[in-house]
Amino acid sequence: MSDDSFIREVNEELRQDQLHNLWKRYGALAIAAAVVVVLAAAAWQGYTYWVESRASASGDRFLHALNLSNEGKNDEALKELQALEADGYGAYPVLARMRQATLLLQKGETDAAVKGFDAVAADGSVPEAIRDMARLRAAMILVDHGSYEDVASRAEQLAADSNALRHSAREALGLAAWKAGHSDDALKLFDQIVADVEAPQNARQRAQMAAELIRGAGDAS
Repeated sequence: MSDDSFIREVNEELRQDQLHNLWKRYGALAIAAAVVVVLAAAAWQGYTYWVESRASASGDRFLHALNLSNEGKNDEALKELQALEADGYGAYPVLARMRQATLLLQKGETDAAVKGFDAVAADGSVPEAIRDMARLRAAMILVDHGSYEDVASRAEQLAADSNALRHSAREALGLAAWKAGHSDDALKLFDQIVADVEAPQNARQRAQMAAELIRGAGDAS
């Protein structure tokens, strides 16, 4: 046997001894780690399926409530939405609250509708974008059913240049100011909308028409 062959055999024996010793020392840990990895993967898959199933079920219930509303069955729709608010998953409880307020408005229950939107707007657990939308919805209702102060308390904070809802907020404020006899304030708000290149075309057209009516009537100074 050559020296090289002997050395290779010795090295092979050493490697086998090392592997054997390592397995004796850490084999149980390796098996445990593998089991943990498998269980964690199975648990994650199970959790993902559970989340998707709950979200899908809540989505189906919300769609069912919308269908009931479209069929004119508002009372049944409200019951379904109230149940979804109580035990729905994900964003659906908040959507159910918003839709309930809309249905109350359709039924002519304006005070209850405003109360519903105000409750969403005041809920710190709700995403800010939805809270802003609730404030705007309440303000728009109060243009016809409240005072300028009622509208302003909800819409003024949305009229800032950086707010995505500023065009609609300014329109609500402008209409409320006009209704209250504050024509100069109304005209400034409508002119802001017209001058805002980011405002939707239909909003700019409405604002332009309102501004022309105010100027034509000679109400503004």
